[in-house]
Amino acid sequence: MVAETRLGIDDLIAPLFVREGIDTPQPIDSLPGVVQHTVASLRQEVRELRDLGVPSVILFGVPEHKDATGSGASDPAGIVQVALGELRAEVGDDVVVMADLCVDEYTDHGHCGIVRDDGTVDNDATLELYAAAAVAQARAGADVIAPSGMMDGQVAMIRGALDLDGHPETPILAYAAKYASALYGPFRDAVDVTIADGGDRKGYQQDPANAREAMAEIQADLDEGADMVMVKPALAYLDVIAETRATTDVPVAAYHVSGEYAMVHAAAERGWVDGDAVMAEHLLSIKRAGADLILTYAARAIAEGMQ
Repeated sequence: MVAETRLGIDDLIAPLFVREGIDTPQPIDSLPGVVQHTVASLRQEVRELRDLGVPSVILFGVPEHKDATGSGASDPAGIVQVALGELRAEVGDDVVVMADLCVDEYTDHGHCGIVRDDGTVDNDATLELYAAAAVAQARAGADVIAPSGMMDGQVAMIRGALDLDGHPETPILAYAAKYASALYGPFRDAVDVTIADGGDRKGYQQDPANAREAMAEIQADLDEGADMVMVKPALAYLDVIAETRATTDVPVAAYHVSGEYAMVHAAAERGWVDGDAVMAEHLLSIKRAGADLILTYAARAIAEGMQ
């Protein structure tokens, strides 16, 4: 009766992976319970999530072929665009289908954009790729475009491209405070990404030491037209989630990332913790910090536990 915070199924967004060129779903060893879907198994999974009451999913594509510019991200026949069309046919408007917008899954070098000869990412050239991908996703049926590349000016570029293409009401969920975290390892397994030459993304993702800088990034995305903002990861950045909630009026999302999820499973497998209880406590803490929406690989398990 007196609980100050309640975690509900309708708070959850399920991240899902769809892979080109496979006949059966492929388990991801470092993400227990998560698979790379075929388009057919993705349709079934989203239908089952809908029936459990999960209101939204976000799609990540794993293409069969990669290149220097990540062309599959904007190809109308690219894996995410195909999957979006299939999901529209499967669940209609019953589920909010979001599309992650980045090119690292599609590039042969693993970076989130165009790479110069010196190995750095060309921010402005990359924006053109994002605009094209956003339009392709919106045309294919994405309800929400979620740019995750952390390029300066990406929200403004995407908003302009969507408006010009006749999608002025398609909202943008900006990965506004995405940190250069050590917690993304299982995700990179899921999308088959290795950054070339031992590189990293510290040049365009947030420094884990900085919170005030993150607030400036969030405000910049809002000024450019973001409809919702995201903090990623979640558990290690609860202070940033709380500050974001306190200083903005738009919906705030938090990404309970692959490493945060996988660590609970690893400890539970050794019998050190009650995995279900810890996972629920973690998600409740993210909600308590101020997140309106939580992206989590535990969405299905939590929903099943609440039935």
